[in-house]
Amino acid sequence: MTDWTNLTKNLEQRGFTPKVFATKEEAAHYLDSQIDGVSVAFGGSMTVQEMGLYPRLAAHNDAVWHWNKDGLEQAATTDVYICSLNGLAETGELVNIDGVGNRVASTIFGHKRVYFVVGKNKIAPDYDQALWRARNIAAPKNCQRLGLKTPCAVKADKCYNCNSPERSCRALVVLWEKPRNVETMEIILVDEELGY
Repeated sequence: MTDWTNLTKNLEQRGFTPKVFATKEEAAHYLDSQIDGVSVAFGGSMTVQEMGLYPRLAAHNDAVWHWNKDGLEQAATTDVYICSLNGLAETGELVNIDGVGNRVASTIFGHKRVYFVVGKNKIAPDYDQALWRARNIAAPKNCQRLGLKTPCAVKADKCYNCNSPERSCRALVVLWEKPRNVETMEIILVDEELGY
């Protein structure tokens, strides 16, 4: 298993609550046990989808997936919000890029509890490399998956800093520390590769 010591220490110093799990099944079980009888929203995330979290939590929560019809507006007002990250620095910075802005907005304001589920493939040594990863690995793969007409979607190889009308890199949020208004912000670290 990966040595998570340095990363978890740095996250704790920034006010985040890290939890480490060996598998996505263990992480899903933990979240299922922690989130019960509340309203919960899911940001667009292949990681969350690969874990099967939506159907599992929808069985005993008022669940909203913003990929569903009318989900964008409803997702902004739930008690709990779950998504992933595009990059996580070992130094403790959390990096996300968004096209509409709903996902990044929900990670910084409006929810009592926020959970980020992060596979080991999302981790980079420092902030600059976490940002590079978000722009040059996660964003192109997401553009390709969504069938967008952007230069990065052709090969999913790097960011071309394009001016395409379908550009999905329109908002960048970096969390240096846990926002004051969020009661709990947990970083669910999974020792498996998940999502982009």
